[in-house]
Amino acid sequence: MYPESIKLFIDTFSKLPSIGPRQATRLAFHLVNSGKANIEETSKAVGNLKNIKICSECFFIHSNSDNLCNICRDKNRKNTVVMIIEKETDLISIERTKKYPGKYLILGELTKSGVLESSQKLRLNSLKNLIKNRGGQIDEIIIGINPTTYGDLNALLISKELQGLSKKITRLGRGIPTGGEIEFADEDTLGQALERRI
Repeated sequence: MYPESIKLFIDTFSKLPSIGPRQATRLAFHLVNSGKANIEETSKAVGNLKNIKICSECFFIHSNSDNLCNICRDKNRKNTVVMIIEKETDLISIERTKKYPGKYLILGELTKSGVLESSQKLRLNSLKNLIKNRGGQIDEIIIGINPTTYGDLNALLISKELQGLSKKITRLGRGIPTGGEIEFADEDTLGQALERRI
């Protein structure tokens, strides 16, 4: 029914997060109908992704000539505070606040099983070695994992794994979001807000 090039596009793009076969088909036809110049531009943009590197310290993306991203290269960032997060998009969200002066470790998306995958254990070991090379203990490790049931379980596992490498291990605060109303907050959120009140 479809030309082979469309089938290949659909098969490839339907494997991406949030894009199934139906969405991939719509994308393919959109590109075909937008003209050859737009297809060429899109192809170039996708092709340029092969030049992206992964930071050897925090595992964020970069295109620098060495192995470090801009955050890890920044001498104004605190080496004594590290936040552990799941995804690159979490890092971007936290950076937008302009309120966090430390470094990061991107662990990779956590599963609901409560078991860290081998790649995640390797990344934690990388952090352990980095801390040991910087004196054996830092001021704070912040676990910036989503506040879900399985997020809490994974945060507990990570805390145990990193015990003794930091003066304190903390989690991001929880509570009523700015603009939220007490009336509509669930019990768990209100409880967290009371416990972490300022």
